[in-house]
Amino acid sequence: MNLIDTISKRMAAIGVIGLGYVGLPLIIEFHKQGFSVTGFDIDPEKVRLLNEGKGYIKHIDVSPLFAASATQPRFHATTDFSGLTNMDCILICVPTPLNKYREPDLSYVMKTTETIAQYLKKGQLVILESTTYPGTTDEDMRAVLEKTGFKAGKDFHLAFSPEREDPNNGSFSLRTTPKVVGGYTEGCLAAAKALYDTVVDRTVPVSSPKVAEATKLLENIYRSVNIALVNELKVLFDKMGIDVWEVIEAAKTKPFGFQAFYPGPGLGGHCIPIDPFYLTWKAREYDFVTRFIELAGEINTNMPDYVVSKVAEALNEVGKPVKGTKILMLGLAYKANVDDDRESPSYRLMDKLEEMGAIVSYNDPYIPIVRMTREYAKFAGRKSVEITKGFDMLLIATAHDEYRAVDFLSFGIPVVDTRHIITAKHPLVYRA
Repeated sequence: MNLIDTISKRMAAIGVIGLGYVGLPLIIEFHKQGFSVTGFDIDPEKVRLLNEGKGYIKHIDVSPLFAASATQPRFHATTDFSGLTNMDCILICVPTPLNKYREPDLSYVMKTTETIAQYLKKGQLVILESTTYPGTTDEDMRAVLEKTGFKAGKDFHLAFSPEREDPNNGSFSLRTTPKVVGGYTEGCLAAAKALYDTVVDRTVPVSSPKVAEATKLLENIYRSVNIALVNELKVLFDKMGIDVWEVIEAAKTKPFGFQAFYPGPGLGGHCIPIDPFYLTWKAREYDFVTRFIELAGEINTNMPDYVVSKVAEALNEVGKPVKGTKILMLGLAYKANVDDDRESPSYRLMDKLEEMGAIVSYNDPYIPIVRMTREYAKFAGRKSVEITKGFDMLLIATAHDEYRAVDFLSFGIPVVDTRHIITAKHPLVYRA
C-alpha cells in the first residue's frame, strides 16, 4: 500500500514535533480524523502534562485527544525521538526566532532535521511548518536528510506548508483556514496534499516549497507594513490633534480599496515581529536591500519608545516624574484574550520604564505569572496583581475584554491607552 492510500484509509501514523501553539492544534485535528498521532518535544513538562490529559495553552482544549477508549489510545506524547522511525508522516512545528543580531536562528529546525535523519526510513513524508526563508526546505533540510543516502522525491517525500495559526480567532480554525502546500517534487506535493486534505476544508497546492515559504512571508510582511503605516500616522495625527481611531473607523466605511489595520504599542507574537526579517536576511544573498520591510520594522520597533514618551508627558501634566512613579500596566499578552506573551511589546515597555526608575506592576487575567523568556528572563516569576487604587498611573497595553468593563476614570489618575479601550475623551486619558 502506498503512502497516499495509507493516508486515505487513516492508517498512517502521524508524528508532530513541537507541542506548542502550532503543533497542538494539528495533533488534535489529525486525532479527530481517526489518525494515530504521536507528539514529540524536548520539554518533559509538556509531555507529562499531555500524557496526563492536561493542557497548558489556555485557548487550546486537549480533551478531544482523550475521548477515545482508553484501551485503544491513539495519542501519546514523548521525548524519545527514536519513535520517529515508526511514523509515516512527520510534521515539524518548532520555533524559528531571531538571534540578538536580528538574524534567522534556524538551529531548532536544523537540529530537528538532523534528528529525523537518524531515524529516516523509505516512504516517509517530512513536512516543515515553521516559518522561514525560501530555500530552507528544499536546500538546507534536504541536504541534511540526503546525507542518509536517501533521495528526496525518490526515497522519501519532502514538503513545506506554512502554519497559519491565529490564537483564539473565533472566525477561523485550522480546518477552515486554507492550507498552502509546496512539495519538492510532484509526488511529494501529492502526498502532502493528501495528508492535509484530511484535516482542512481546502488545500492550496503551489509549485515548490520556495513558493510556499515566500507565501507565508508575504502574508506577514503585508501585515507588518500596514501596521507600521497606521502606527506612523498615529504619531503624526497625535501632533495634529486628530484621533487616528476615528479616522480609521471613518475610512473603513469605504466598501472597496481599504482594509482596516490598527495601531498599538508595538508588534508581538511569534510571526509579524520576526518573519519579515527572514526575507530581509535572505535578500542579502542576492545583493538586494528590502528597504520597505526594514522601514516598517524600524517604525514598529520604535513604538514602545513613543508610548514611554506619552507616559512621561501624562505624568508631567500632573506634576510627577517617571522615576519613583507606581505604574500598573494592563496586559502582558501580545493580543487580546489569549495567554500568548511571545515577543509582547509589554515586556519592552516594562523594561524601558523600569530603566527610567518607574515601579512597574502588571495585571493580566490570562497570564498570572511571568514565564521564562530568552530576552527578558529578569521578569520571570513576577505575578499579576489586582487592579486597585494605590498606583500613580495606568498603562493599557492589551485589549483584553475584561478591561472594557473597568471604570478607569474613577481612579482619578492618568491613563495611557494604547488600545482605544477608553472611547470617552477625558483630560486624564492619553492616547498612545
